[in-house]
Amino acid sequence: MIYKKFQDIQLSGLGLGMMRLPVVDGNDGKVDETAAAGMIDYAYQNGINYFDTAWGYHNGSSELVAGKCLSAYPRESYYLASKFPGYDLSNMDKVEEIFEKQLEKCRTPYFDFYLFHNVYEGNIDAYLNPEYGIQDYLLKQKENGRIHYLGFSAHGSVDVIRRFLDAYGEHMEFCQLQINYMDWHFQDAQEKAALVQSAGIPLWVMEPLRGGRLAKVSDKLADVLKSLRPEETVPGWAFRFLQSIPSVTMVLSGMSTMEQLKANIATYETDEPLSQEEFDTLVKYTDEETGKGGLPCTSCHYCTSHCPKGLPIPELIALYNEHKITGGGFIAPMGVGSMPQEKRPANCIGCRECEKVCPQQIKISEMMKNFTEMIGM
Repeated sequence: MIYKKFQDIQLSGLGLGMMRLPVVDGNDGKVDETAAAGMIDYAYQNGINYFDTAWGYHNGSSELVAGKCLSAYPRESYYLASKFPGYDLSNMDKVEEIFEKQLEKCRTPYFDFYLFHNVYEGNIDAYLNPEYGIQDYLLKQKENGRIHYLGFSAHGSVDVIRRFLDAYGEHMEFCQLQINYMDWHFQDAQEKAALVQSAGIPLWVMEPLRGGRLAKVSDKLADVLKSLRPEETVPGWAFRFLQSIPSVTMVLSGMSTMEQLKANIATYETDEPLSQEEFDTLVKYTDEETGKGGLPCTSCHYCTSHCPKGLPIPELIALYNEHKITGGGFIAPMGVGSMPQEKRPANCIGCRECEKVCPQQIKISEMMKNFTEMIGM
């Protein structure tokens, strides 16, 4: 296992994300504790020393499993991370109650790493609202030794992350972002990473394989990758991509099987960053792929000035493209869900006034109808 220096400690380059533990009969809320314990033990015995859980993972069961399984080892021999669940606005006034319960569930007197969870458009105002006292409370826990390192995770836009950093950046010691070679340009991961890096904050990576999407690629890309690195696995390329980004300290993978865990640990026995040619090949290919099937919106905003409902059409098209090209996921529903009810695609009345001025001749009204059916809002 390779290790990365963070402040005065050494972290395994690969961390075990506990969002996708093995479950019973496909029930996400019912973790297969025997299988999970076996995976956690294998990870621990083979050099992983960072374990990441959260309040909402597995419908609240992840923290319980983490506490039960990790309590088998000396507390000082591993690092445990959890998060304040601000993705749910109803939690904003419950920071003390939730934090105390998390410590209890995880059977620990402290968290090594603790995060503001999922900073995005729908909760940034609440996170920054001093009336909730979230930052003050968490900083107090840090002073008391119950949090060793404080950070945040984000799925929001560059502007949202900038707002958060402007307000709380001086207290943030790490930042967890969705970074992978598909999202390097598609989800502005490069720009987000650069912003965080410019603030002097180390990067933690989530979704290195984009929920498994990058564990298998087209035959065309597989042949190209094989010609460049004959012995490298397809998932291995995604991890080597991240090893090529100097500011990345921790890469979290939510592994569901022992087979996945063993393969990823084997990859992290070595640090083999990509050459510039290899890096560019991955990004170029995925830029081409993500450009297929999406609507060719250039965000000129001619449409918005002609929409009688005032819909944020370019933003909705971007979310539609994300959902369609990647085959679903939570990003588009989360993005639309953060919008006021009257700004969502279901409010399109099909008048086609926007289409009359669209330079790309996009059939916007059809997109709005399809998008509403796809995400149910």
